[in-house]
Amino acid sequence: MTRNRTSTSDFVLLGLLVSTEATGIVFTFIFAIFVVAVTANVVMIVLIQVDSRLHTPMYFLLSQLSIMDTLFICTTVPKLLVDMVSTERTISFVACEFFLLGLMAYDRYVAVCNPLRYPVLMNRKMCLLLAAGAWFGGSLDGFLLTPITMNVPYCGSHQINHFFCEIPAVLKLACADTSLYETLMYLCCVLMLLIPISIISTSYALILLTIHRMRSVEGRKKAFTTCSSHLTGVSIFYGAAFYTYVLPPSFHTPEQDKVVSAFYTIVTPMLNPLIYSLRNKDVMGALERVFAHCSPAQKVATVEA
Repeated sequence: MTRNRTSTSDFVLLGLLVSTEATGIVFTFIFAIFVVAVTANVVMIVLIQVDSRLHTPMYFLLSQLSIMDTLFICTTVPKLLVDMVSTERTISFVACEFFLLGLMAYDRYVAVCNPLRYPVLMNRKMCLLLAAGAWFGGSLDGFLLTPITMNVPYCGSHQINHFFCEIPAVLKLACADTSLYETLMYLCCVLMLLIPISIISTSYALILLTIHRMRSVEGRKKAFTTCSSHLTGVSIFYGAAFYTYVLPPSFHTPEQDKVVSAFYTIVTPMLNPLIYSLRNKDVMGALERVFAHCSPAQKVATVEA
């Protein structure tokens, strides 16, 4: 067998579906999710930028999450859709979202447990440092793992049983011993999961302790409302990540891997703005003000004044 090095452009992606009978329905479903995800995230970014009432630490971090989600889904989904109707099947890899969700938990902890110190602890400088740390941490993972993976020698079949070049699926085609690299990658992924999960666990342990000490029923309800949406998003995202990168391969099949990957690369970027923000009264108020400002009646009133 001839050994040669290849890049992702030489790989053939088998795609999301085994059968082509449901391609039309799945294509329409994924395309609809893609449109909703991009629209919702872009709306969030614009609203947070134009409405001064949303210029708070929480919404600044939410805007960074929306930017990450938009980049993430625009990297994977358009190529997936093209692959479903063409014979050219290659796609790039991106990873950036792991750290920000954990940092948002710190933001919620400060808001709930130290409300009087919130403006001091979560000032502009702290927000910029948290966002920079999130971008750097996520980018470092992608820039380290992807080049190493693409420089592993591959030979024989270049057919990846996936719809994009996820590293575990690509390494199955390697014709060299990758056990050391896979162990290091496993430790790296576990570390990247443990850091934000540790922050999340610590933050919400303190939050629950603070809520338990509250005497006001209304205060408890408000605190739970503040944090429940974030916990929902965290559970969805990290549950999928844990399944893909932490569980041993013997616990899941390639078909199950594709379903889980589709969930966190396609569905999660759509759910994030809906869970975190578009159900929020502040965001809906900002959206109403923007529509009111842009409406023809408002423009006529402005001209007449």
